[in-house]
Amino acid sequence: MVTMSEYSQKPKILVVDDVPENIEIIEDILAEESYAIFKASNGQEALQIIENTLPDLILLDAVMPVLSGFETAKIIKADRITRLIPIIMITALEGREDRLKGLKAGVDDFISKPFNIFELRARISNLLKLREYVNELENAEEVIFSLARAVEAKDKYTEGHCGRLSFLAEKMGHELGLAESDLLILRRGGILHDIGKIAISDSILLKAGPLTEEEFEIIKTHPTEGEKICAPLKTLKPLLPTILYHHERFNGSGYPKGLVGYETPVHARIMGIVDCYDALTTKRSYRNALSHETAVKIIRDETNKGLWDPELVEIFIRMMDKGFE
Repeated sequence: MVTMSEYSQKPKILVVDDVPENIEIIEDILAEESYAIFKASNGQEALQIIENTLPDLILLDAVMPVLSGFETAKIIKADRITRLIPIIMITALEGREDRLKGLKAGVDDFISKPFNIFELRARISNLLKLREYVNELENAEEVIFSLARAVEAKDKYTEGHCGRLSFLAEKMGHELGLAESDLLILRRGGILHDIGKIAISDSILLKAGPLTEEEFEIIKTHPTEGEKICAPLKTLKPLLPTILYHHERFNGSGYPKGLVGYETPVHARIMGIVDCYDALTTKRSYRNALSHETAVKIIRDETNKGLWDPELVEIFIRMMDKGFE
């Protein structure tokens, strides 16, 4: 008897075809393999099953009622949660234009009808291995993001800090008209910018009184430590400059490198400004949260002293003022 836990551990394959006999043929071909097979008769039904089961691979017919395979693939690949699920389109269409249409929709591979049994098995096996590697990377990323949340949870005064930075930084990116890839850096950088603090002793990190000079030097190592933690994952490589340089200042007085002006990447300059604003407007052990107006005055004063990018500061203030009107 197969238990539910054993069933859930099997690679999950969703077969989508409006002809039941075609699904039965594929089930027979894969009967000897250790797969959990799910079935859908059209694209709309497939999307519902995907939402509930999150399959590891999708075998998708091209021509179907309700939603065609092309339309279904496009929806799947547009969703951040499902876009990495590999799709094999099984089709009788041989035209070059149809294949190009499938590729544009995000299809990963094609099998022509009538298909070769051994070829189908081999392609399924190869794409499932690729999916397994992707899952391992996603799991490794999740561990790192969990570490970042653990750092934040240590101090009751920083609760929600990373989430707010992620939101504000991405919102700032929208104001600047940055590309989606830049918005992703800002969104994820907001969560991970302080992850290096996990390497710092709680006696320093949670100290109620002022830090000694030696203690502050230790605190200043957290951007470098954060970069070291995230560097092994290639998927996090675009975030490394944001993590490393979010404490640089426009006049070169920041750390760890003392970068001046536009030497600091724009993502890190944005992160520094929103980090400062959030620190000012949230309660700390040594003071109450400051008002928006007071925080803006302090940031403008610091900008006049050379700490922040003047152009970005004005854009940020205009953005925030909209939320206080």
